[in-house]
Amino acid sequence: MSPSASAPVDASKEPPKPPQGGLDGYFKISERGSTLVREVRGGFATFFAMAYIIVLNPIILGSAKDMYGHQLDNKQLVTATVLTAAFTTLLMGVIGNVPIALAAGLGVNTVVALQLAPRMSWPDAMGMVVLAGFVVMLLVATGLRERVMSAVPLGLRKGIAIGIGLFIMLIGLVDSGFVSRMPDAAHTTVPLQLGGDGHLNGWPVLVFALGVLLTLALMVRKVPGAILISIVVMTLVAMIINSVATVPSWGLTTPEWPGNPVSTPDFGLVGEISLFGGFEKVGILTGVLFVFTVLLSCFFDAMGTIMGIGDEAELTDANGNMPGINKVLFVDGIAVAAGGASSSSATTCFVESTAGVGEGARTGLANVVTGGLFAVALFLTPLATMVPSQAATPALLAVGFLILSGSIRQIDWSDYTIAIPAFVTMLMMPFTYSITNGIGMGFITFTVLRLAAGRGRDVPAAMYAVSAVFAFYYLMPALELT
Repeated sequence: MSPSASAPVDASKEPPKPPQGGLDGYFKISERGSTLVREVRGGFATFFAMAYIIVLNPIILGSAKDMYGHQLDNKQLVTATVLTAAFTTLLMGVIGNVPIALAAGLGVNTVVALQLAPRMSWPDAMGMVVLAGFVVMLLVATGLRERVMSAVPLGLRKGIAIGIGLFIMLIGLVDSGFVSRMPDAAHTTVPLQLGGDGHLNGWPVLVFALGVLLTLALMVRKVPGAILISIVVMTLVAMIINSVATVPSWGLTTPEWPGNPVSTPDFGLVGEISLFGGFEKVGILTGVLFVFTVLLSCFFDAMGTIMGIGDEAELTDANGNMPGINKVLFVDGIAVAAGGASSSSATTCFVESTAGVGEGARTGLANVVTGGLFAVALFLTPLATMVPSQAATPALLAVGFLILSGSIRQIDWSDYTIAIPAFVTMLMMPFTYSITNGIGMGFITFTVLRLAAGRGRDVPAAMYAVSAVFAFYYLMPALELT
């Protein structure tokens, strides 16, 4: 994103100032053209944009049963989810020094709940997640993960960034209820519809629509803190509406002051893992494929998010590479293992971090703020979950636009071997609701088109290897290996 694209950070054109103290020097706040206020503001915006995971992850994992019919305790899942998000987000801020928050990954938690757990015990399933994290760290230590990222052409990287922008816009529209899945009973091939019944009905959708307009209006007016101001204002509006009107449902979170804002964490699930017990249940081959499935999702989801947010936060060089990327990647590997060790499923980088970047966050200090808020949420979960998605998701639409406008002009549309893979990548992310699928299909398309154009030598060896891995991944069901 160009500095002038985001209204809230219009002062970023100023030349970097010398460090103003130890905190500034460590996090390179002035060097990256940011300020303490922006970092704090960005940390709050990111937390509010992703706080829904505190409620959603326990719902996904808690609704599934393992092969013995056991279900995970909801309160323990809330504690595990919040604890791991706080620890890994703080770790990424202090070590990686990037404004990329982490929490239990959506998608991979479904894999754990619906594919792994039914064929083994919960400790066995979480043990496989830990093993996937160890493999990620090994790939980072050997330099293979950074080599894969460096092999991605700049134009394709921009396609990944745009795909993430479109993806988070769709997430915002779906989570707010502005669009919804067409019920199967409708007997139609149309997957989405406006509102819940083809119309915009209800107070929650109105709150979202007003939030979008308020956010954009504040950005056009170049008001600092536009995104955070909108979240706070619309939360207050939602609370007022909820107190005076009858609202059937706000979704996962209801905008009302909790009767008892204090909650006692329950750490009963932390450490409840069996590293190799799953292999005894399903066999070596199937066990390896399960670990591979978790690994692939975590590896490329995080890769796409890191590349997209790094580009948006202007942390990359002219070639699209991020200095110090190995630290970021290693922390991500630790996060995957930590998620399994706490029984909250694999933890990964969250695209909702773009809400904080949109507020001007450029350093890991924003992560310290976000992680600190998650730590507080261990004891104040009812307060952390009182912000409705309709108040937080307008930020995703605004930031999605900024990502799109900042990257689309940097793709060479005259070179079809880059333009078409970039196009496939940016469309497949929202249409398949998966960053990993968008990257995989884009990589395969790039490799095939370069070969078709007689430019096979221009394809890095790492791209051939990753494309082959993705092809195998997509063919696994057809080969009946899982």
